[in-house]
Amino acid sequence: MSELVNLTIADAARRLAAREISSVDLVSAHLERMDRFRPLNAFITETPDRAMDGAKAADVRLAKNGGGVLEGIPLGIKDLYCTEGVRTTAASKILGDFTPAYESTVSQKLKDAGAVSLGKLSLDEFAMGSSNTTSAFGPVISPWTRASDPSVKLVPGGSSGGSAAAVAARLVMGATGTDTGGSIRQPAAYCGIVGIKPTYGRCSRWGIIAFASSLDQAGPMARTVEDCALMLGVMAGHDPKDSTSAPMAVPDFRAALGQSVKGLKVGVPREYRPEGLSDEVARVWDQGIAWLKDAGAEPVEIGLPCTRHALATYYIIAPAECSSNLARYDGVRFGARVEGSTLDDLYRKTRAAGFGREVRRRILIGTYVLSAGYYDAYYAKAQKVRRLIAQDFAEAFKKVDVILTPTAPTAAFAIGANTEDPVTMWLNDVFTIPTSLAGLPGLSLPGGLSSDGLPLGLQLIGRPFDEETVFKVAGVMEKAANFTAKPQGV
Repeated sequence: MSELVNLTIADAARRLAAREISSVDLVSAHLERMDRFRPLNAFITETPDRAMDGAKAADVRLAKNGGGVLEGIPLGIKDLYCTEGVRTTAASKILGDFTPAYESTVSQKLKDAGAVSLGKLSLDEFAMGSSNTTSAFGPVISPWTRASDPSVKLVPGGSSGGSAAAVAARLVMGATGTDTGGSIRQPAAYCGIVGIKPTYGRCSRWGIIAFASSLDQAGPMARTVEDCALMLGVMAGHDPKDSTSAPMAVPDFRAALGQSVKGLKVGVPREYRPEGLSDEVARVWDQGIAWLKDAGAEPVEIGLPCTRHALATYYIIAPAECSSNLARYDGVRFGARVEGSTLDDLYRKTRAAGFGREVRRRILIGTYVLSAGYYDAYYAKAQKVRRLIAQDFAEAFKKVDVILTPTAPTAAFAIGANTEDPVTMWLNDVFTIPTSLAGLPGLSLPGGLSSDGLPLGLQLIGRPFDEETVFKVAGVMEKAANFTAKPQGV
């Protein structure tokens, strides 16, 4: 059954519909992989019994020529999505025993489409991190290794590192992620898979534990562009329970694949070649430009001058929103509780025991920038700069149809390499954060390998709610790249 785990979602769906394979066999093959690759620590909570029940039910529906778009397909759910009757922790001690009585809108849509969840995937605590090393349940280990030193354990990226590692290692066929400043795209790049952050508002945030409400967005992660298009078509759509959900029709993203890009203008921002950019990343970026030029697209140099302010802007706005959202975890209303001699003592002890170091750091930064005397100096100014960043993109899209950049400045780094310097860690999202601040769709796909045999990703950025063009261009690039590399031993 080992060949079953190498099927794409699209291929598996066709074979399931034709009754060439069963969902029970497909799910069983992936559960066996989960046992074999448990040392990766990709899952926080596994649900094999539920998965087998779901697979049997899917086979019944398939036998009656029924079922949804993802009927019988084994997926993983990032442990930031509330799942009815299944523990949801946000990778934090403070929610270690939380079992929701409700289902997030996005995970419910996947269930309604017939997908079978194998469990809850790890992440950086409350989605705060770029390495998946801040989880209260231990770091996730990338299935990829350096050719020069396979003994070094690498990060899978973050915060959706559990999702990326599980997809790359063939533990699931696809997974949900969330992206606040790059948390789908950066781990997708590090693990050699495809991931898309759709336009802010394209997918409902209802039932997803909040980090930064004006930035968080759900999205799919899979091994191919087509699989991401299939998943996003199911996940997207207006939700009256979410005031930030856009009341827009969901197009057939998959139909965009295979279309010509001849005549499309592809923006190449000059600001995305900063000092310190890896030569290998620059080489893959140039190769991506050449692929699109060969396909008939026209590269156009553009300027995004406010990009240099994006990182500082993000690390004011996101912590500010995080400090507000996480105020509810106080030992009284939500989460774990550590008793204290006074109410203030209870707050201090509960939050000190429940939150990890990175979460505490961001809460403190956010509280500071929102405090009296500093709000106008920091938070209000950051919001103004955010508007300027969005205006830069709007001006660029008057000249081009899509923008091509690297996803991350380097390949995956070793676990523990940047933990003592938070600013160095934050720099991993330097290419993804501007897209998030502007609320634009961004897709990462593998463009090649480094000299050490590690994946390097390319990012495509589109106009608001124009994921179709992003998918169209990504399909052309995926075919040109012909990325077939797999982690060693997978």
